[in-house]
Amino acid sequence: MVRGEREIIEAAGLIANARHLIAFTGAGISVESGIPPFRGEGGIWSRYDPATLDIDHFLENPAEAWEVISRIFYEFFLDAKPNPAHYLLAKMERKGILSAVITQNIDDMHREAGSNEVIEYHGNSSWLICSHCGERYKVSDISLHPLPPRCAADHNILKPDFVFFGEGIPPEAASRSVQEASMCDVMLIIGTTGEVMPAGMIPSIAKSNHAKIIEINPERSAFTRSLTDVFLQGCAGEVSRQLDSYLF
Repeated sequence: MVRGEREIIEAAGLIANARHLIAFTGAGISVESGIPPFRGEGGIWSRYDPATLDIDHFLENPAEAWEVISRIFYEFFLDAKPNPAHYLLAKMERKGILSAVITQNIDDMHREAGSNEVIEYHGNSSWLICSHCGERYKVSDISLHPLPPRCAADHNILKPDFVFFGEGIPPEAASRSVQEASMCDVMLIIGTTGEVMPAGMIPSIAKSNHAKIIEINPERSAFTRSLTDVFLQGCAGEVSRQLDSYLF
């Protein structure tokens, strides 16, 4: 038996026999898609000041903020494509195995891969919103030259429809996440270490309701030490290919 195969087999068994399986994903699931993580060595915040994404800074200096936002989200994300981890979750949903994905990511990779039941805890960078009238636009339909982009209805500045520092979690996403975490009997954590709050509390809700926790991460995390039942060490895409071979 190869290294880690016992854990893969155990995880596949829990997934196959789950009554209500959900996934909880973070930046690590999209690294193999070409999107760098925000934190850590080589992360986005090692190159850009996170204060750029503070809502007060955005409202006071929208043109300056948009210059950085456009480089981070509409250049880094431009050529990114879903990887085997995203595709496995979409396949599991199609097969009736996976009930929902709760994602902290704003890159839209889950939907691009074919997942439909996606709870976007921090919003989605593919959409822009007018904070004055609430009109929403697909970013692909809006010119980002010149910056900042403006609402066609009232000419106010548009904001990416994701959660900035200082903003609350969208109420529907927050309530649905708690509901799913409370209902699940197995949670699959992929590419997140629990550092970002309040999202990092979601696995604890599942665990407190006696769910089994499967974690896929390159390194051990705060989840591994306190919540995880089966730890699959490795990159999301690589481990997902192994899981796929046992599940299907």
